[in-house]
Amino acid sequence: MYLISTDLKVQDHLDGTIRLQRGFMCQEQDKSSNEFLWVKVLDNDIVLKIERRFLHEIPAELSGLLEPVSDPEARLKLLNNPAKLLQLANLPLDSPLWVQIGKQDELAEAELKYIGPLTRGSSAVIFGVRLKGSAAGRGTSNGSYKGHRLFTCPEGCAVFLPVSHISLRIIPRTVDSVPQGQSHVRNSTSPPPFHIGQRVCFPLNDSVYGGEVCFCGLLPGKSSSGMYVGVLLDSPFGNWDGFYKGEKLCQIPSPQYGRLEHINKVSPEPKSRRHNPLHQVKQPILKPVIPPTTKPPPMSPPASTSKIALMPPTKQALNIPPLPPPKPSVKPLPPVPPPKPSSPMLPSDPEPLQDTNGLQDLPSPLRSPDDTDAVFDDGGGELEVGSMVEVNDPPLFGVIRWIGRIGGIPEQVAGIELDQEISAGTDGSYLGERHFRCPANKGLFVKLRNCRRDSRFPAPEAPVNQVERCNSVAFAEWGSERVDEHTAPLEGDEASELYQGWKRGIQGHLNSCYLDATLFSMFSCCSSADWVLFWPTDDETEQNSKQAQDLLRCEIVNPLRRYGYVCASKTMALRRLLEAANQDMGFTNKEKDPEEFLNKLFQLLRVEPLLKIRSMTHQPQECHLYQLFPPTLPSSPSSPSSPSPVNSPIPLAFPSSSRMRVASVQKLMESSFLHAGLKLVEAPSCLLLLMPRFGKDFKMFDAILPTLSLDLTDLLDDTLRQCSICQNVAEWECSQCYEDMDITPGHLKQYCQTCNTQVHSHRKRVSHSPVKVSIPEGTWTGSLHSARQKMSLFAVTCIETSHYVSFVKHGPLITDWLFFDSMADREGGENGFNIPHVKACPEVGRYLSLTEEELSRVDTASLREPVRRLLCDSYMCLYHSPELSLYK
Repeated sequence: MYLISTDLKVQDHLDGTIRLQRGFMCQEQDKSSNEFLWVKVLDNDIVLKIERRFLHEIPAELSGLLEPVSDPEARLKLLNNPAKLLQLANLPLDSPLWVQIGKQDELAEAELKYIGPLTRGSSAVIFGVRLKGSAAGRGTSNGSYKGHRLFTCPEGCAVFLPVSHISLRIIPRTVDSVPQGQSHVRNSTSPPPFHIGQRVCFPLNDSVYGGEVCFCGLLPGKSSSGMYVGVLLDSPFGNWDGFYKGEKLCQIPSPQYGRLEHINKVSPEPKSRRHNPLHQVKQPILKPVIPPTTKPPPMSPPASTSKIALMPPTKQALNIPPLPPPKPSVKPLPPVPPPKPSSPMLPSDPEPLQDTNGLQDLPSPLRSPDDTDAVFDDGGGELEVGSMVEVNDPPLFGVIRWIGRIGGIPEQVAGIELDQEISAGTDGSYLGERHFRCPANKGLFVKLRNCRRDSRFPAPEAPVNQVERCNSVAFAEWGSERVDEHTAPLEGDEASELYQGWKRGIQGHLNSCYLDATLFSMFSCCSSADWVLFWPTDDETEQNSKQAQDLLRCEIVNPLRRYGYVCASKTMALRRLLEAANQDMGFTNKEKDPEEFLNKLFQLLRVEPLLKIRSMTHQPQECHLYQLFPPTLPSSPSSPSSPSPVNSPIPLAFPSSSRMRVASVQKLMESSFLHAGLKLVEAPSCLLLLMPRFGKDFKMFDAILPTLSLDLTDLLDDTLRQCSICQNVAEWECSQCYEDMDITPGHLKQYCQTCNTQVHSHRKRVSHSPVKVSIPEGTWTGSLHSARQKMSLFAVTCIETSHYVSFVKHGPLITDWLFFDSMADREGGENGFNIPHVKACPEVGRYLSLTEEELSRVDTASLREPVRRLLCDSYMCLYHSPELSLYK
């Protein structure tokens, strides 16, 4: 791997003048000479030759870190400090970080949760972080990327970033005072001087006010003014609600307790000034009652560290202004001196609490089945054990650990473990009876109806029926139009312009990639399968067939060719019809294979099978697809030179362990037909071939080369064929001669009468059993110069980790290839939307033009997306004969 050290202009015979920017990243493809290297520029996916003196080599251990960095200058800067790169790459999980997020590259507090690639096969190292503090909720996911769970955190708190957007956050034990007038500049290498929750003070109107830091950083759109500090005040003398120009910077319960000050005015609070303000416990909290026969505990002075777990109700509320919500970083509050108990009653609740005198160590039970007074949060979700809630105003935050009944209370009570200690808290016990376990002074019992969902986190998305969701209003902006007029596919530059970009192709939804990739392959740029759109149907007896055909033609194929996009609701309608016709409940929501989909679709449309194949002298069999089954397996990857149990009919050379095992579709097709004794009854107009695969952990070949022009002449039954030696009309064929290295090795062998006699007179071939071939009636003499029956490759469907994508040829040039992924990106969480993407991949054509021998010498490590997916993960190759298609 290399970085380009200076701006360059390079001439390419395919792409003309190419401008290369300093810092572009390249991967070596071939060593042309000592002065030049063939490289692939990762920033524009172009392969070209560059002078070695302009390339700065990247150490192998750093290439994955630099690859996802989008700014070329940032790559060069990072490469100049390899020690820092390696330090960040080896950080332990849960390390505190500063990360850059948003358009203004605002610094946010975060924790490291994942280091590695986002997708299988990728070498790019990405850092997955969980946003903390005021940045929580401003992320893009819950720790998942394109449906794969990489780590777990609340929705909207995860973000995936390159190494250029992170820096280590060092939490100091003590912070010295900031000198007045000192300027502070924030960047990725100098973290903010104040951390969230730190005690600070500042002067205002001849007085000094104290509070906690809830925000420290640059203001959106005002970075030139330096850093500002948002303070949560101890007293109600503020004027800030936590927002700046409509953007939320932190959580402030009331503007009276918020203040936004320039960092020059703020200083760490001296220890002599620090205090723990009294916290008023408001009425929704249930305080355990001391029975009348029990003496109250002795009163503790305000500065005492003793804690009172059981307190009687107060007769009057403390006459102090409401305080801001306590933070987890604040030290435990000293207990409030309890007044004398007046009566064993709840404040504002007339029902008395009976002392159960129970000392049982109860587990934390879930809500009992017979409870009917369920409480729902403001987001519509039911509160249960484990729900994050808040009570009071200003709020106290915590997690519900127990829900049940307490004697004397006619409704359900929730036992909450708070984020911080309070003087009125317990250890999970109430009147001596334990309902759950938690640290002392963190347990709180409250009526369930007084609990609210924790407002610091986004409301959880309610479960949605994803099958029905395609018909919802939410899909309206992603919708596509119906087109009744037949629309022919575009070719060349017109097709490239129509399809390229985001929100192009067919939108994926709920495991639909098998259908999306197959339909895009068959219909986007080729009309050879259009006959299925117009196959005659009986309106009375084949109503389902007619409906499916109309849906496929007018809602999917025609809009795709006219607008370049089809929404998921259209394909879901087709999946519903397939499910209803086959009584298979998996078509609308489960993973399927393209061959299963095509077989069921063609059965539903009642179309004529594409292929007619005869085995030996048996009657012809009809089918829609053909599975390639080579007769033997090649050697194992670990021992490429070891012989296979049976001699392979495919001549593969393995001079060294670094070579790939490669087979072409042409060789696979010929060997499969030859050794099974099969012949095509007639030349097909469209041929769908399934590649040999045996799971993701073992493949028969490292790469399969899709043959651009597939020759079927020698696989046809009852047709004129040339003698392999003299080119006269062939009358015999011999399967044993296929592996003979003396006569056109690796090709089908067929002979005229004379050559058949001569060839099989040799002592090596006297044991062969040639078979008479069927030829049309009539007299045929002399050499034969008949046209070969060939089919052209027009699409390839690939699979990797249960996800299907497709490559489509959209024009006559070798570089006219498109790559399509129906689920390339996602907007929103579980109830979001997949975003389809189509992009040009001209480099694919360069590899498809190689021979098997040339491809086997390619370094496997140099095969990158999308070439690797095409050659190593091919699933189905689609061929067509445009001339024969005219007859359909």
